[in-house]
Amino acid sequence: MGSVTLASFFTNGYRSIQVPMAVLRTLASPRASALYRPHGNKKESALAWCCLSSNRREFACFSSKQGAAEIASASSVNGYPEYHRLLPCPSENGAPRVEHLVVSEGGPVLEYLCKALDLPPLFVADLIHFGAVYYALVCPQPPPSATLEQIKIFKEVTAPSVLRKRASIKGKTIREAQKTFRITHVDQFVEPGTYLRVHVHPKRFPRCYEIDWKSRIIAVTDSYVVLDKPAGTSVGGTTDNIEESCATFATRALGFLTPLKTTHQIDNCSEGCVVLARTKEYCSIFHKKIRDKKVKKLYLALAAAPLPIGIITHYMRPINMAPRLVSEDFVKGWYLCQLEVMECKEIPWPDSLLEEKYSIEDFGWPTKNFAYECKINLLTGRTHQIRAQLAACGAPIVGDSMYMPAAIAEVTRPGLNPFGKHKKIYNSEDDKEMAVTEWVARHGKEPSVAIGLQACQISWDDGEHIYEAGSPWWRSSAA
Repeated sequence: MGSVTLASFFTNGYRSIQVPMAVLRTLASPRASALYRPHGNKKESALAWCCLSSNRREFACFSSKQGAAEIASASSVNGYPEYHRLLPCPSENGAPRVEHLVVSEGGPVLEYLCKALDLPPLFVADLIHFGAVYYALVCPQPPPSATLEQIKIFKEVTAPSVLRKRASIKGKTIREAQKTFRITHVDQFVEPGTYLRVHVHPKRFPRCYEIDWKSRIIAVTDSYVVLDKPAGTSVGGTTDNIEESCATFATRALGFLTPLKTTHQIDNCSEGCVVLARTKEYCSIFHKKIRDKKVKKLYLALAAAPLPIGIITHYMRPINMAPRLVSEDFVKGWYLCQLEVMECKEIPWPDSLLEEKYSIEDFGWPTKNFAYECKINLLTGRTHQIRAQLAACGAPIVGDSMYMPAAIAEVTRPGLNPFGKHKKIYNSEDDKEMAVTEWVARHGKEPSVAIGLQACQISWDDGEHIYEAGSPWWRSSAA
């Protein structure tokens, strides 16, 4: 393909750059990282364009989140980053960086990405091993927030006259050809026109390397393994990291040649019982048990305030995005959320050493002499359900950096929560929508390591199979 001049594309005084059309790519901010995914987050967010010169292997990257100077500071004299692999694992996660490319010259994917992104071969190989590289035969549809330039590029690489020449997509609909798959081999061939999404800075899980995984195994059978999942780890991995997961590390700890498979999830910041299948067949069997409500889970929650014994009912907004909002009153179309508080006892608040070890924040919670350990029977299984419901009751989970700040805000200024006990009456739907937006902004980020939540027991088939986790982290010693 020829070159295109991005005259007047860059704002804030950035000069135009001559670049090959086929290697244009976007560097997304954390909230924009999914903007080019077919089913990604469609929220408005500023994208920065990265342009690869046709005669020099260097970046011109501009964004409010990460500038060219910042990238250059991480590079050595030869233009490669100072690190050459993804290991050792960093103690903290860096800012997400996602690159979107359209392949200009066919060849092995590792070779192409090394050249296009100016990254070391070992680093790119690790990205592929981590599951951080995806491809689609045809570039996915840009989101509504796409710029005119982005739309122009999309139209050029997906023009019918261009697609007709590609034998690889014959017999497929455009939607089928736009479906993304993980790249699994460094020598996988990518043809011109292939779309690539590269998570250059995948989310990392340093706790995976601190755990004695054999000690976390609760049970091993021919069909499944029950694991006492540690907080600060992912059950089956993330979009950009399937290597640093409970399934992977448990497989290695047990010496299995066939990887364990995820049957259900609990939050990264939660700990406790997780069932991993040894076969695809049992994975399907366990999924059916969940659908048929034959699987029962009990939780221990360390709440910042006492909760009443009995069933608590809320309705959850049907938007697949955190934080999850719940209402005490019925709202048409919202999901029913019910849990039963079976016990609630007062215990000491975790000491400062435990708080430091598990990265627990209190956000200025007014009373830290005592916390309240509650045994909870989860009657409906919604994402973040216990966390959202307890926070709505004014008893957020200790260390929950996402829901505790909002709960504190509602305590100090009753009425901020448009769905809470002290909710206001709004003059218009626009006023209420603005209040909802402000309420979402009161929430914080997902916890980095642990919160006071443990899946303490899992059972199925009317108690025929029952497994229990060990003592939760807040009962342990920090020594």
